[in-house]
Amino acid sequence: MNNTAQSIYTIAYNVQIARQVYRMRLIGDTSYIETPGQFANVNIDGLFLRRPISIADSDGFGLDIIYKTVGEGTTRLSRMKTGDTLDALVGLGSGYDSKTSKRPLLIGGGVGVPPLFGLAKRFVKAGIKPKAILGFQAEEDVILASELRALGCETVVTLDANGKRVTDALPEVMGECDEYFACGPIPMLKAVFYACPLPGQLSLEARMACGLGLCQGCSSSDVRGQRICVNGPVFPKEELAW
Repeated sequence: MNNTAQSIYTIAYNVQIARQVYRMRLIGDTSYIETPGQFANVNIDGLFLRRPISIADSDGFGLDIIYKTVGEGTTRLSRMKTGDTLDALVGLGSGYDSKTSKRPLLIGGGVGVPPLFGLAKRFVKAGIKPKAILGFQAEEDVILASELRALGCETVVTLDANGKRVTDALPEVMGECDEYFACGPIPMLKAVFYACPLPGQLSLEARMACGLGLCQGCSSSDVRGQRICVNGPVFPKEELAW
């Protein structure tokens, strides 16, 4: 298991950036965040279980999380304001290995895009500009496309509303890429798994109780019973039972 820390973070801002999607900046300890693709497990007042949310970006001062309001927990999170504090476990999970690719392709769907943004920044810092395919339901759901382009990443956006999926863009974008890095809903990941012949690293979603591998609640048949929270959420393509 990676090093993990529980800390109290101060909210710098919590703003809506797309339909039902918010970006929250948390100021506090980020020393336990090691790789893009790791997640934070946040405590929301009045609710028993923490909520796992992927880390979109981090620096020496704090971290950014991007989340969609889909239930009571994330709805309460969206109502928190600048200056409020949030209890979070950070440094959770195993992220992407960015040392394995020289010509990476990032493939994200919906709120699976945020961890790929942090990964893109890691690649760009190493002098590598990835390509990206981002899939959303409609134009009002698009996030982080302009930020990726600002990094110099060739970025294609596909919209379900226009009858186009991320796999439809693969032939025109894949080119000379040597590995893909994906995050999104399971149906999208399965489609990419079968459609893209490249080696891949895929980040899986799962309901989690502890986020530390103690409760076994996120063990998944998709990865032959491994625990998503500690063995993942990122898995090499060859470890998936699809």
